[in-house]
Amino acid sequence: QVQLVESGEGLVQAGGSLRLSCAASGRTFSNLAMGWFRQAPGKEREFVATISRSGGNTYYADSVKGRFTISRDDAENTVYLQMNSLRPEDTAVYYCAAEWGGSSWPLNRDYEYDYWGQGTQVTVSS
Repeated sequence: QVQLVESGEGLVQAGGSLRLSCAASGRTFSNLAMGWFRQAPGKEREFVATISRSGGNTYYADSVKGRFTISRDDAENTVYLQMNSLRPEDTAVYYCAAEWGGSSWPLNRDYEYDYWGQGTQVTVSS
């Protein structure tokens, strides 16, 4: 089992920045591919970004490309999502997810992930 705990929720103005963190425990972190998803009120959960086990590959949704950066620190068992130039449409609950043992890439579909965090709220005001 893998436990994922997100942090970094906040309220920011449009154009601002926020960094989310997701701390993992329970399995060797370097064996996990990690991803971020988000769900806005009344909408389906959507893919945001993913990072490979090695950290050498990343993949982003078109809506966040160039504004968001996913990274990982295996020494801290943590994955980050740096969000810059935030827009009101980025408002959502953000979820961290982990995938164990697969070989697909990119991992941009929620059913490809095995473990999920509880979510953290990001609100961007106009």
